[in-house]
Amino acid sequence: MGVLTKFGRPFLCYTGIETELIFNKNVDLPGFATFPLLETDEGREMLRQSYLEQVEVARTFGCGVTFETVSWVANKDRAAKLGYGPKQLDDICQQSVRFARSVSDEVGDVPILISGQVGPRGDGYRPELQMDDEEAKQYHAQQMASFAAERPDIVSAFTIGYPEEAIGIIRAAQKHLLPVAVSFTVETDGLLPTGMPLGEALDAVDAATDQFAEYFMINCAHPEHFLPNFDGGPWLERLAGVVVNASRCSHEELDNATVLDDGDPDELAVYLGMIKNKQPHFKIFGGCCGTDMRHMRKIAEAIG
Repeated sequence: MGVLTKFGRPFLCYTGIETELIFNKNVDLPGFATFPLLETDEGREMLRQSYLEQVEVARTFGCGVTFETVSWVANKDRAAKLGYGPKQLDDICQQSVRFARSVSDEVGDVPILISGQVGPRGDGYRPELQMDDEEAKQYHAQQMASFAAERPDIVSAFTIGYPEEAIGIIRAAQKHLLPVAVSFTVETDGLLPTGMPLGEALDAVDAATDQFAEYFMINCAHPEHFLPNFDGGPWLERLAGVVVNASRCSHEELDNATVLDDGDPDELAVYLGMIKNKQPHFKIFGGCCGTDMRHMRKIAEAIG
């Protein structure tokens, strides 16, 4: 957790931009992809403003912030459906880091980590196509090579649903000596989409990678979904934070939703404040599906 501990403060992490753009700002995002926004001045300004809003919240409450690059679906299979090939993706991943860094350079008083964001090969909610760890390493190798050319502070894999893909991602990052973190999706029962307990998954990944990952996280779930499974086991020490959904809905319900469920920002903040108090080693707190800067402000106030 070295990339975080040197700052001595909690970090905000916002991964809810897709639902905010789609439902609150009426922006069309085919394939849930935000990286095409880098291709227009209007899109880049939209992303810039999102980053700066995060900084404003972090500054107000004494937090740091991670700038997540817009590369979550910038991998071969998912981007191919949008008409993007390997050379375009290489450029996009590098652009995404350079763009985040350019906005970071505008800020002088808030610690910022540039996080090269990686997503799963398939659906993060339903990992029907499951690779073994070697196949996963080969699949994610190109995106890691793209990031290696720009050297973000860390590469963060979000909405990972099973340990073999996490192992492959970590090994691909390790080849380029890139610090890497993995965030697992959990269901309403606090288990991975495959039914595996989170602690078991973390232990398996660490055993296969000699604990190379900087840390792990939980994402895309309401706190009520995973808190009952915080059993005090040693695996909890490998978690560094949570990036939570505003809604208590299941992933299937969220996939089929036509109206955004933005939950209760005050209640969500209470949960994250409680988690910070009970897990003082956690350093990252933030919002995923259904959250916006209202939620992030409340979260920052609770943890700052």
